[in-house]
This record gives sequence, structure tokens and C-alpha cells, in this order.
Amino acid sequence: MRSRLDATLNAPLSVVVAPAGSGKTVLLSQWATSHPDVRVIWIGLEQADSDPRRLLDHLLSAVLPPGHGTTDLGRPHAVTARAFGRPVLESLVGVFREHPPVVLVLDDLQHLAGSPLLPDLWWLADNVPEHTHLIFSSRIDYGLGWGRHRLSHSLIELRQSDLALDEAASATLLERIIGAPVSPRTLSAVMERTEGWAAGVVLTGLGLRSEADPEQFARELRGTDRLISEYLSEQALAQQPPERRSLLLRLSVLDRMSAELVESILSVDDATSLFEELERESMFLVALDRRREWFRFHPMFRELLRYRLRAEHPGAATEILTAAADWHIARGDASSAIDYLLEAGSWERAATVISGCGREMLERNDTVSVSRWLDALPAEFRATRPDVEILRGMLMMMNGDAARAEDVLREQADRPTLTPGRSAIIHTYLAARVQFRPDPRVALQAAESAVTLLGENPDLRTPELLGLTHPHLLRASSLTSAGRALFLAGDLGAARRRFDEALAEPGAQYSLYRIHLLGSLALLEAWAGRLRLAAAISQEALDLAAETRLLAHPSPADAFLAAALAAIERGTPSAAATPLHEGALRAAANHRTQLMWIAHLTRVLSEGDVVDPVDPLPSTPPPIVAAALEAEEARTLRLAHASNGGLRHPSAGRWSPLVFEATAAALTRNRLDLARAHLDAVSPEPSESVPRAGVEQLILRSWLDAREGGAGADAMHRALDLASQHDLVAVFVRAGPEVMRLIADLPGTPTPFRASVLERASLLRRARSSSPELAEQLTDRELEILAYLPTRMTNIELAARCYVSPNTIKTHMAHIYRKLAVPNRNSAVARAQDLGLI
Repeated sequence: MRSRLDATLNAPLSVVVAPAGSGKTVLLSQWATSHPDVRVIWIGLEQADSDPRRLLDHLLSAVLPPGHGTTDLGRPHAVTARAFGRPVLESLVGVFREHPPVVLVLDDLQHLAGSPLLPDLWWLADNVPEHTHLIFSSRIDYGLGWGRHRLSHSLIELRQSDLALDEAASATLLERIIGAPVSPRTLSAVMERTEGWAAGVVLTGLGLRSEADPEQFARELRGTDRLISEYLSEQALAQQPPERRSLLLRLSVLDRMSAELVESILSVDDATSLFEELERESMFLVALDRRREWFRFHPMFRELLRYRLRAEHPGAATEILTAAADWHIARGDASSAIDYLLEAGSWERAATVISGCGREMLERNDTVSVSRWLDALPAEFRATRPDVEILRGMLMMMNGDAARAEDVLREQADRPTLTPGRSAIIHTYLAARVQFRPDPRVALQAAESAVTLLGENPDLRTPELLGLTHPHLLRASSLTSAGRALFLAGDLGAARRRFDEALAEPGAQYSLYRIHLLGSLALLEAWAGRLRLAAAISQEALDLAAETRLLAHPSPADAFLAAALAAIERGTPSAAATPLHEGALRAAANHRTQLMWIAHLTRVLSEGDVVDPVDPLPSTPPPIVAAALEAEEARTLRLAHASNGGLRHPSAGRWSPLVFEATAAALTRNRLDLARAHLDAVSPEPSESVPRAGVEQLILRSWLDAREGGAGADAMHRALDLASQHDLVAVFVRAGPEVMRLIADLPGTPTPFRASVLERASLLRRARSSSPELAEQLTDRELEILAYLPTRMTNIELAARCYVSPNTIKTHMAHIYRKLAVPNRNSAVARAQDLGLI
């Protein structure tokens, strides 16, 4: 059988599917031992590994050589709460590609039954590099498209019939267990009753040890595998000395055992020797790692042991669980400790540990695990602990489950015993809904309530939750939410004032909050047209994220999108591809739908046409995005000279993209009176705070003057002068060909910025019309990287500049060379210049 597994080294995937006790783990362990020259990494899966971050950590630690440290995939590790997502998988394949050959065994895959991680693992099996091989071992046959894999990759399959022991193997195993050969008739009886089921043979051997008539015992075996296992396990326990039997019962409480843990909490003198003895005696002990530091019992055997422990020593399990929790806490492993405390029913202490470790989990973007722990607390316990329920609502909001979070928080807000401190926390996190749900006015009201409450109570006492409920942090968070709400509603001036107030707060010095806040401010400045300032602020946020190892966290999403929007407004959409991609990923990581709408709008602006969202968005867009999308649709119709495009009547008041498009449509149709009416009906935005609006109004007045017989030169010169201060280019291009002609025909020597506007407009038209000489067009991301090639930056420098891994840069470079049909970097630069791509 082991020789059949040798074929694993020539195939990306092998599967071993058989019931419990069939010898899957033993077979794979023996095969690995027989190949000392092969790097075999073993991952024994558990139920908790359905958490994508936990499983990803296992995969990375398995593949990376000892002492390598951690690897940042450059992306949020869990794009959704339950699966990896394609970007993480692609980066993981890159890690495999960059490290030595490996055979990766994923044992007990049945623990991921029903998890979206299964398709992710299947995709991984389809895409691992040639020197990487996967072995899936499971009690469940998931299928997962085996047929296609059989045809494409020569899938290696071992099933129950393949693993069944023959007479020779069974005889050898029985002799080892009993300590003496068995007679042919006894062996025949064993084979008849067990049909080669490995666990059945082992259990029978344990029973035969104490039988005077082994042949009669074997012949009389009856019942299902489970009944046999329970009966024979009882026999195995009965043969143990009282002290050893008692120890086995107590060991069964532990999910995972190490020598240090067992020696510490169960007063065992030499646990390493104990594990060796249990293995020699075939007492269903399974090693969980190649270094043989952690072990567990076979699930069926452990179930029997725990049943006996509950019957004979009702309180012992709780004491051991609590001691195990203490041991893990002392070693900084709060996650394992919480699982033990929850199993022990130690609700109060579990809630305390959860609250204490939550901030670290937040910074790791692992709030899903914290929510899972809180949900495991009984509802009747949570009902009497308002702080636990408030914390639960906070985490739901962070995870993007905003509707349920609001229900939980508002229920706590209605408690008659609500304190001002708890009220401030509730309103702060109700305000955080601004990132997840439509109608920013609701969030703004909650934010203002929190700010008022905190201002009126300077000595406010708040419960300690996640380390995030100090009044300074609450005030910074509330002001940030207020700024976001005002921005999404379109009130840029008021939003900027709130962001500035937040930055002045002591709570804004917390790195995670500061990254969020700087990103939001950068996004506002990019929207307003202050592109140089926006770029500087977004870069500050990204530098801080890199410095604090939060670059893969969702928090820099705003900063990435601000960088993308600034690049588009400069007229360089190819430079927006990577930050747009990274920002959209992080926004989706915790379902910030309002930011996802901004990412969608940024993509629309980049592509110069209204496109459907990459993924269906579950809510309506915020007002500022809805107006911009409507304006883009009107612009598309206007430039296409569609009969139904453009003549809209926006409401009077604040300047917006809709007012610009309505005015431009009126000018296109020579409705000069209507165009002037639109311009006169709105209050001009101060050009120093919203330069894009000022440039747009000057462009339209120049256009109107030209249509009325003037030259329009004065207003256009002023528009160009104002735009040059902020690198605003796309605003002229979006206006259309007539405005570009006005710029080209301006009298006087062209300024460098004016020449740049005309040149970039020409490049944009060529890029969007695509090169007929290329059979396959370059993507925006590839165009961005292509633009850097003449700089002679290394792949590592490019990766740092684009905030991706060097492996991702290598992949893009390979695509660029293939599409341009060139062999190297120098040839790519020359070819791209010939095609006008750079």
C-alpha cells in the first residue's frame, strides 16, 4: 500500500477516504517515515480549523522552514468570515512556489464538512506548483470534482477496500499486540468478524490478551463496528492497572496533549515516556505534529474515556479543564484557554479572558473567533451581563453583521439600568454602522449623541471592553464616524471639520484608529480634488500600517481607495489599479458596503464607463456615490450624443457631479439659458477647500462663454491654474472633446500643466481604445507595473511600492512579457514605447 502512495510524488493531489479506525493515519505516517528524503508536513485538522485564519496560519507555519518567522501575504487573511478567497489563495501558491518541495498531509478533513474552505482547498490542489503535493485524508468522500482531477492530474485514491488488512498483516499486528503468534483458526475468525478493519483488528487483539480461549472469543464477536469498539475498548481499559486507567480517563479531558501540559496539570513525572508506552501498547494515541510534541486520542476511544470519567468522577473534568486553561493563559495562549473555560462552563471567567484578549484579536482581524466565543456563552448568562452583550454587539458591528449588531445594542440601550458610560459605548458603535448600512443620517445622529454625552461627562466611567472603551478612544471613534457620515452625505466641509477634531483627540494616537482616520480624511481630500494632500495623507496611513504590521488588516482600505481615486483624478488610471484592488479587498473583508460602493465608483471612473459591480452589493449606495454614479451614466449618454441623455434638473444648493453633468448636457444641446440657470442656482464651493468643484465651475463658464461667442480663455486659464496646484487632470478629460479643443486653442505659450493635460488626455484615449497590435490587452494593473519598468526598480522595490508581494510582481511581469511577446524587461520597455503604452 505504501508503494501506491509513492505515486503521490508525481501528482498534485492524493486522497485517502475511509471510515474511522481504518488505518489512514497509520498508513500515511509509515509512508512518511519510509521517505526520510521527502519533506512531509502533517496538519491534523480539528473542528476549530474551520476558522480560515487559523487554518491559514497552520498552512503557512507548515510550509515555511523553521526560524523563517511569519509571512505577510500582503492581503487580508480572510476575505470573508468563512473562507480564504482567491487573492489569499494566489498569494499562498506564491509562498509554495518560493519554498522547497513539500508533501502536505491534511488529516481528518471531515472536520471541515460544510465549510466554504473545502472549495478553497480544492482550488489550491488544482494550482499548487509542481514541487508541491497535497494528501487529503478524510472519513467523508466530498467528491469535489474528483473525475476532472483524475483525468487532468492522475489523482491517487485509496479507499476502505484498499486499507483493509489482509491475513498476513493482521497476523503480524495481532502478534505484536498479544505478544505471541495466533493460531490460523483464531486469525480466520478475526478476519471473518473484522473484515480487515484495522481498528477492529487492534481492538480484538487487546481483547485477546486476557482470554483463555482466544479462538472462541474471536468467533463470538458480534455487532456493528461501534459496538465492537466500545466492548473491546472496555476490555482494553479493564486490563490497565488502576492508576494507569485513572490517568487515561483524566487525559481524555484534553483536546490536545503535550508532555509539559500533562506533567504540569496531572502531576505526571515523565509524560514523554508515557506517550511512548501508550503508542507501544496501541492505546489509540495519535501524534499531531512531526516533532511529536502534541498528541490526542482516537475520537472513539476518547469518547469512551470521557463517558467513564463523567460516570465515575463527575467533577474531575471541570477541574482539569480549568487547570488546562490556566496553563494556556500562563503561556499567552488565550484562544485555547477560552475553549477550555467554555467547555468547563466557567462563563464568568471565560467572558473576562475574552474581553482581555479581544484587542489583540481585533488587530489580527480575528474578531470572528471572539464572536464565536461570546455566542457560546449561554443566552441566560449574557442576559444578566450587559457588558457581555454590549461587547457582543460591538464585535458584530466590526464583523459587518450590522443589522444584528444594531438589534443587540439598541436592546441594551433600552435597559432601565443603563449607565452613561455604557450609553456612550452603545452610541459610539451604533455610529459605526455608517460603514455598513445606508442612510448616513442615522449614524450621524448616534455619533453626535456619543460626542455630546462624552463632552458633558468629562469624568465618565466606562466598562473595560476589548481595551477600546476609554472615553478618549470613544470620542475619537465617534468623531470619525460623524466625519464619515457627513462625507457620505456630501457635506465635505463639515466632514473635514469632524476629521480634524478627531485627529486632535488623544484617542487618535492608537495606531489602528489613526490608520482608519487618516484614510478617511485622505479619501475626502481626493474627492474634493486636493490630490497632493490626499496622496500625502494616504501614504502616511499606509506607512503607519506597514510599521505596525497592519497592512494586511482591513483598516487601510480607505487609504488605498484614496490613493486610487487620486491617481484617477490625475489622469493616470493605470496607477490606480493596484490600490483600487487592495482597497476593495479590504473593504470586502469585513463587509463595509459603503466603502465597497466607493470602490465600485472608483472602478467606474477608472474604466470611463458605467459598469456593474464586481460582486453584487447588498445595500443602496450612499448619497454621494449615488449622485456620482448617476452623473457618470449621464456623462456616458452625453458623450455618445444619446437622445435621452443629460438634460436633468438637479436640485439647487450644493455643487455636485450631477450639476456639472446637467450643465454640460445643456451646453452640448446649446441650451445656454438652462446652462446659466444651473450655474447660478448653486452656491460655489470655496476653491481652496474643494478645488475640483471650483475647476468644474470654471470649465463650464469657459464653455458657456465660448458658446455665447466669446473666447472663454480667461475662465479656462483660471481653471488650469487652479487645477495645476492639485494635479487635477481627469476633470478636463471627463468634460469631453469640446473642452479639450478649448484648451488646445488657448492663446499664449502652453504652460507645462496645460501640455500635460492634453498629453494625458491623448494617452487615456489610446489606452481605452486599446492597441490593435496586441492579441491580448494588458489589464490596468499590468499597465501600472509597466509604467514603472523604465525606472529600473527591482521586483522587491516594485512590490513595496505597490503593497503586494514580490511573487505577485513576478506573476504580473510574466503576463506582461507574454502579452507583449518579449523575452525580457528591456524589450518590454521598448515594445511598450512603440505601442504608446508608456
